[in-house]
Amino acid sequence: MELVVFDLDGTLLNRDSEISAYTSETLELLSRREIAYTVATGRTLHGARAILDGHQFRLPQAYKNGVMIWHPDQDRYSNSATLTARELDNVVRACVREGITPFVFTLNENDESAVYHPPLSAAIDHEIIQDLGIDTGIKSHNLVDLPPNAVITHVNSIGSGKAINAVLHCVGDEPHLVAYSGVAWEGQQWHWLDVHHSDASKGGAVELMKKLLGLERVICFGDSDNDLSMFAAADECYAPSNANDAIKSAATAVIGHHDDEGIARFLRERFELKPA
Repeated sequence: MELVVFDLDGTLLNRDSEISAYTSETLELLSRREIAYTVATGRTLHGARAILDGHQFRLPQAYKNGVMIWHPDQDRYSNSATLTARELDNVVRACVREGITPFVFTLNENDESAVYHPPLSAAIDHEIIQDLGIDTGIKSHNLVDLPPNAVITHVNSIGSGKAINAVLHCVGDEPHLVAYSGVAWEGQQWHWLDVHHSDASKGGAVELMKKLLGLERVICFGDSDNDLSMFAAADECYAPSNANDAIKSAATAVIGHHDDEGIARFLRERFELKPA
C-alpha cells in the first residue's frame, strides 16, 4: 500500500491557490480506488481547511512543515518540538528590526491554536491575516499578552525579499531553529517566512504518518526547499516544472507545471485513473 503526499502551494494548488475542477475529479478517482492521500504543507490547518473541505482529506495531515499533525478523526493536533522563549525573542527582534510583523503561533492545553502579533501597521499585514486563515478560526491576541509558558509552534511573516533574507540570516545563528522562505504570491515582490524548531520537518511528519497508517511506500509532490526532507523520506518524489532547482535535482522526475494541473495529470497516468 502507498501513501500519496501533496504539498499545496505551487504543487497541488493552481496560481489562484485553489484545487481545480480537474484536480478535484482526480482526487475523487484516487478515493474510489482507495489510494491513500494526504497533505504536508507550510500552511496552518485554518489556512488550508477551506481549500481541502469537500475533497475527502480524511487521513492525518502535516501542517507548518511538520510542526503539527492534525488528526481529523480525533479532532486534535499532535505536535513535536517547539520554540523557547529566548529563541522566540531573537526571531521577533529580527522581524521588528526589518519592519515586518511576526505572527507567533501557539497551542494551549486543549490543542487550540492562537496567534500573537504586534499591532498591525502595514496594508500587507491584513493580506497575511487572510492568507494564513487567522481571520477565520484562530484567536488573535496582542504579542505583549503572550503567556510566559506559551507553547510556541512557529513564527510566520511576509515582507520584501530583502527584509526576509535579513531575518533568515539572523535565524541561521540559532542552532535549534530552521527557517524557510519563498515567493508569497506569484509575480509580486513579497516573500513568506516560516520559522520553527529544527526537529520538526515534513520528512519526519511523513515518516510518522506512514507508521500511523501502516503503509509501506510514500509518493510525494513538492516544489520548494521545505519539501526536501519529505523527498528524502519518500520512495518516489516528483517536482512540478515550476519547482526550484534544488527540488528538481532531488526529484525522481520533473512533471507538469502546477498551474497546468501537472500533478493531477501525472496521477491519472501513474495509477491509470479513468472517469466512469
